[in-house]
Amino acid sequence: MATRLVQINMKAHDDAALGRFWAEALGWGIDSEGPGVTNLEPVGFTYPDPAAVCIDLIARPEPKTVKNRVHLDLATTSTAHQEELVARLKSLGATPVDVGQGDVPWTVMADPEGNEFCVLEPRQVYRDTGPIAAVVVDCTDPREMARFWGEAMDWTLHEVTGDSATMRSAKGVGPYLEFLRTPDTKSGWNRVHLDVRPYPGDAPAAEADRLRSLGATDPGIDQSAIHWTILADPEGNEFCLLTPA
Repeated sequence: MATRLVQINMKAHDDAALGRFWAEALGWGIDSEGPGVTNLEPVGFTYPDPAAVCIDLIARPEPKTVKNRVHLDLATTSTAHQEELVARLKSLGATPVDVGQGDVPWTVMADPEGNEFCVLEPRQVYRDTGPIAAVVVDCTDPREMARFWGEAMDWTLHEVTGDSATMRSAKGVGPYLEFLRTPDTKSGWNRVHLDVRPYPGDAPAAEADRLRSLGATDPGIDQSAIHWTILADPEGNEFCLLTPA
């Protein structure tokens, strides 16, 4: 039994408008499975496929009050491409932000609803990831997060240190999943979280129990009206275990 990362879930005041921003930013297509839900994936993509981690935007009224603990890093192929992408994102409504990054070669920005993301300088490691270089999760213990997520999913661990940990799909395609040690502590529910999915034939309840045995916890909310399972990783970050597909 195993899961794999298939999408990130992002709360939005206006899911349609924020969806248009991210679709333009990534060059992806837009779909919707119902009111208040906007789905983004590459054009011609067959879900699920490790070549891309999709984005689901869900309408919620709660305001954003703290820095997100999960964000996207966008890939570029040259210094000129980085400059062009930053300029284009600004024209779409993104703004530069200071999260204490100091003098770094990448550009920290926020989307129109304030969700932080980074436009990276060109790096060889991200040459074949597609527009999203990495999904980055802030944490206090990258080694423990690598231990949990390395056993929770069938992705391959590439590097683990006291400051960061890096994973990628077992097929070596698509974006990386990275855990970055930060001094910040989690405060409230994450506005951006990971969604993982078991493989066809796996029993969702048994997979949820397996994840709990690895250190996942239940967030203590009523889940009787949903067909997926909400859990939290060892640092309390919520994630959704979707139905097999």
